Amino acid sequence: MYHGRITGKGPLTPAQIYQQPPRLLIVHIPLPSWADICSNLCEALQNFFSVACSLMGPSRMSLFSLYMVQNQHECILPFVQVKGNFARLQACISELRMLQREGCFRPQGTSLQLAVENGLQQFNQYCRHVTTGAALACTALEISILTSQPGRELVKQLEEGLKDTDLVKVRRLQVVEIVKETLGCMDSASPVEESSSDESSFLGTDIDLQTVDNDVVSMEMLFKAWLHNSGTDREHVHLLLPSQSFNKISRATDNPMCLKCDLQERLLSPSLLPGTADGSLKMDDPKGDFSTLYQMASQSSASYFKLRVIKALKSSGICESVTYGLPFILRPTSCWQLDWDELETNQQHFHALCHSLLKREWLLLAKGEPPSRGRSLREPASTFYVIVPSRSPTLLVKAVATRELMLPSPFALLPENPPDDSLQVVENVLDLLELEPTYNPLQVWSHLYSHLSSTFAKPQGRHHPSWESRALRKHPCKAGQLQTNRVRATVAPLPMTSAPGRAPKVPAASKASSEAIFQLSEEEEEEEEYPSGP
Repeated sequence: MYHGRITGKGPLTPAQIYQQPPRLLIVHIPLPSWADICSNLCEALQNFFSVACSLMGPSRMSLFSLYMVQNQHECILPFVQVKGNFARLQACISELRMLQREGCFRPQGTSLQLAVENGLQQFNQYCRHVTTGAALACTALEISILTSQPGRELVKQLEEGLKDTDLVKVRRLQVVEIVKETLGCMDSASPVEESSSDESSFLGTDIDLQTVDNDVVSMEMLFKAWLHNSGTDREHVHLLLPSQSFNKISRATDNPMCLKCDLQERLLSPSLLPGTADGSLKMDDPKGDFSTLYQMASQSSASYFKLRVIKALKSSGICESVTYGLPFILRPTSCWQLDWDELETNQQHFHALCHSLLKREWLLLAKGEPPSRGRSLREPASTFYVIVPSRSPTLLVKAVATRELMLPSPFALLPENPPDDSLQVVENVLDLLELEPTYNPLQVWSHLYSHLSSTFAKPQGRHHPSWESRALRKHPCKAGQLQTNRVRATVAPLPMTSAPGRAPKVPAASKASSEAIFQLSEEEEEEEEYPSGP
């Protein structure tokens, strides 16, 4: 084990609340499993990047790189910016689709380890060549290994193979095992399962092990988790509850119970995507005038957004028409700066609150208390929220209307006895409808992925996928034939070996050459260089 080598450094700034760390995805799916997984994986990546590249506002993802490990490791895509690079990412996915799916299975024991080391070396070299404005993106790297092999065995191999590797810039190392049995994720909202407590104690805190079903929706959810702010440097929200009964709120406000929570988006706002919503409707837009929880929680690390619970409401006593904006999720914080006992106690109290609210069929009305900004003669306007419990260990938070926002609605009551003939006609029509007990958004799709992908198409010229370059290297072009624009890895690749021992170190000459290789080859002089900012 190599405890303490993977760390997240420094508090999150307001700009970093959206931007996630650079991602290195290593696809470790040897033959013959690749034939069963390739199509689902490529479609999931295509769908994910069509959304990630389209989101307006601050960049949610800075850099992305992709390695493939079958009989050996290969850099399919060196580090590129995600925003504005959909064509290059699509070409990378096209190359994945064209990889060999059948053939001899000769896995190299050190190929995966070399892919991690080579990707980290490439990341370090990229960081040395970016400008100061892009330096924030190079503070830490998250590595995800997608594998068809047993996850526990792979974790053991990584722990042994990387014990002497400097992983100080690796914020998180995650192994995701693709399970062969499809467990019907269309009926599940949580396709990615986290390790049990026993597995966590076996694996330690440095390598995460998860499982995902071999279907498109499950893999999409795995990649969409990259859009979440998953930093553990600080908690985001303090939920303040009176320490006594709700009948004695006035006496309990001096010493409230404080639950420390992390905040997550529940849904992506349609107003953040081009051409999917009326531009004048900015109610759900984090960039608009409505100050959402997500904005308020992105204060400096010295202050936290506070939600003070002031009343309890019956679940049946609130109309959905008085709530507005997209919901957000509160969950127990995983801030590493808190000691273990405080984390455990906070989680237990949070779970107890969820159980109690469900049992009583209660909601909570809370008042938002942003951090103090010094003395002011004006009392700041307050925002009120309804907190809704769920069967999962989370609380749903939605903004609720106040008196100042209410408009008159002088509507008469619905007549109690409509005409019998009209009632019979409508009843017959309703009987023709298929009745669903609940609404599952995973079963409803609007062709958004294809719409977003089409917006990146360039009518002035066809972008040739980089897999064509692979064929052209095997069969050189004749005069007048297509030339390749493939982007190569920008570091000297680590040597591959089938020996059971440690991989040899890169010699000094190779290190020197890797410093000078950060440029495009002659056949790529017309290709765009690495952008300088995230």
